[in-house]
Amino acid sequence: MGIRYRARDLGIFVGRLKPGQWNAITDVAGVEVGHASLVHGEGKLQPGLGPVRTGVTAVKPHPENLFLSKVKAAVHVINGFGKSIGLMQIEELGVLETPILLTNTLNVGLVADALIEYMLQYDDKITSVNPVVCECNDSYLNDIYGRHVRKERVWAALNTRSGAVEEGSVGAGVGMSAFGFKGGIGTSSRILPNGFTVGLLTLVNCGEREELLINGVPLRPGIVESETEKGSIIIIVATDAPLSSRQLKRLAKRATHGLARTGATSAHGSGDIVIAFSTANRVPHHSVELTRTETKLNEAEISPFFQAAAEATEEAILNALFKAETVIGRDDHIREAIPLDHIVFLKERSVRCK
Repeated sequence: MGIRYRARDLGIFVGRLKPGQWNAITDVAGVEVGHASLVHGEGKLQPGLGPVRTGVTAVKPHPENLFLSKVKAAVHVINGFGKSIGLMQIEELGVLETPILLTNTLNVGLVADALIEYMLQYDDKITSVNPVVCECNDSYLNDIYGRHVRKERVWAALNTRSGAVEEGSVGAGVGMSAFGFKGGIGTSSRILPNGFTVGLLTLVNCGEREELLINGVPLRPGIVESETEKGSIIIIVATDAPLSSRQLKRLAKRATHGLARTGATSAHGSGDIVIAFSTANRVPHHSVELTRTETKLNEAEISPFFQAAAEATEEAILNALFKAETVIGRDDHIREAIPLDHIVFLKERSVRCK
């Protein structure tokens, strides 16, 4: 496998806003990401034994105890064919109190259990905690029946870090497919003229090859058609701006514009979910105050955030595709990496940021 490149490395520039230093969700100060990948075995599927092509990815809004110092959050469900945990409480209370974990469909329960145990180690007085775990289905490449993502792997992913984020066939993205090619983890960011940042990370497992658009251009000719894919996508949006949970829900909805620009249509069997959070205006778990005073973004200034979410979503999806390597999984199923040499011709039709 040759070197894999991100969209901008190939001269494909999405949108008009500039990215941050890492062009990643970690450009939002305090946000950290971690992965744990599981790859072993080959050949015929032996349910419960392998081959294994799966993993887990963790996103922390800040490195401190999230239960004690919660962040404002919101959820937008594009299509609800998903098995996530924890979304209901975010919708009701508008806060996030654990890291967000991404994994495969049948591993959600075990990953949530490991996340609960992780949170309990910091506070022995916790009697209720809302673990947030989202999933996509990696059964085409992975022995999903084995539920191989256990506590030690979850805790390894929770050893998160700031800075550059590994993309493609890593963490929860190891066994994922997208647009008939190998999918996985992608990330991007945008710096707004007002100085705030919007960062985004996505687990891409959706779309049909015939749908795919690269910066508005169809991926043809020369690429054969693929079998139909249902798939799913999880999108995590972060910002350092003081957005309320209601404003964050508005922001989450704009990720759909970036998803649509890639050609995806959120099919009937697709679990497409967006979680948005702000690192500003933390909410203390222990508080005796009757009222709280917070700074909130002027609603009239929110439109640039919408643009940022749309642009970063589109670019993060492309980065997931471009960075993913070919994977051979169970029953010798092959998911080929998108051929980068074929899409370079799109460079001249890209819009450059200046």
